[in-house]
Amino acid sequence: MLGEAWHAMGANRLRTFLTMLGMMIGVSAVVLMMAVGQGAQESVKESINSMGSNLFIVLSGSRTAGGARLGGGNAPSLTVQDAEAIEQLDGVNAVAPVSMGNAQVIFGSNNWATSIIGSTPDYLEVRSWGLEDGYVFSDSDIRSATRVALIGKTVVENLFGDIDPVGKTIRIKQAPFVVLGVLDSKGQSLDGRDQDDTIIVPLTTAQRKLFGGQFVNSVRMVMVQASSPQSMAMVEESMNSLLRQRHKLREDDENDFFVRNLTAAADSAAETARTMSLLLGAIASVSLLVGGIGIMNIMLVSVTERTREIGIRMAIGARERDILLQFLLEAIMISIVGCLIGLLIGIGGALLVNHLTEAAIVISSNSITTAFGVAATVGIFFGFYPARKAARLNPIEALRYQ
Repeated sequence: MLGEAWHAMGANRLRTFLTMLGMMIGVSAVVLMMAVGQGAQESVKESINSMGSNLFIVLSGSRTAGGARLGGGNAPSLTVQDAEAIEQLDGVNAVAPVSMGNAQVIFGSNNWATSIIGSTPDYLEVRSWGLEDGYVFSDSDIRSATRVALIGKTVVENLFGDIDPVGKTIRIKQAPFVVLGVLDSKGQSLDGRDQDDTIIVPLTTAQRKLFGGQFVNSVRMVMVQASSPQSMAMVEESMNSLLRQRHKLREDDENDFFVRNLTAAADSAAETARTMSLLLGAIASVSLLVGGIGIMNIMLVSVTERTREIGIRMAIGARERDILLQFLLEAIMISIVGCLIGLLIGIGGALLVNHLTEAAIVISSNSITTAFGVAATVGIFFGFYPARKAARLNPIEALRYQ
């Protein structure tokens, strides 16, 4: 039966190819679109993971200058003591006060403008940030305001090239700093910022020797990591209550700080990426439907052209189910062969997109299995009606058909 179906397909190769073409285009479009969509999801997921988990950022309040209200982080309303108090709350895993700014960094004849983050050793835990080489500064470095630094990969590439930076001395605002370690690569953040273009120094060193400031112990922000996703709502409420109490705000006063739930923002971005992936897959799936309709049309034409052949087969003993099976097998084979070719085209197209644009792509076994399964189902569904029509032909009328 398979041999007969294959022979019938080979008898008119051009028509068979054109019938397969719709399925090939449909499957390749599904595989390509799902690879691009899932690649976007993975990129967002990596950016989220690079931020750290269960994160809050508490920003100091805004202030007014010359009648203009400046943004959050411009008023010295947060202190190191606020961060220490937050760390004692239930559900808080780690807290890192942060003072930050930009500076020109020099090593030998090379220089580079980068962001400087002053914080505590807990900053790396909050950000889930490891070291590629070297070691982290300690609490004693915080107490002594030691001039030591941890540097990101982008800074290493622009200042040191192939030289091992650990133990070397760099100058930040003309002050010498010893490089203790090199941070693991984090890549881009959700807003496109290069997270590796940074230097981390002890908080007290940043406050006293780099950025100075009129207010002692004030910080621009406090990064807070909750112990679990379930405790985040409780931690946010507790932080608001604690800071209002510490800042002696009356009931009708506005907060002089801002709490930002980074995990909620990240989840929103991830949901957008998932929706985009599903939308791309749904749009590409329309091509499969069109390919299925093409199979049905060609099979109906084939039934009409082979009516006399069907009559002869029935006259010499072929049963209705034999005719049904023969035409159904033809539809399934056209669908499967078209699907296999479409898979190769789709995978090749996805790899080409990755090569030309460097966009992230993910070719998963699930997307291939789904595309193949849907294509086969479409072939069976749209091939069944022509097959049933052929099987129900009256043998005498079929023999008389010219």
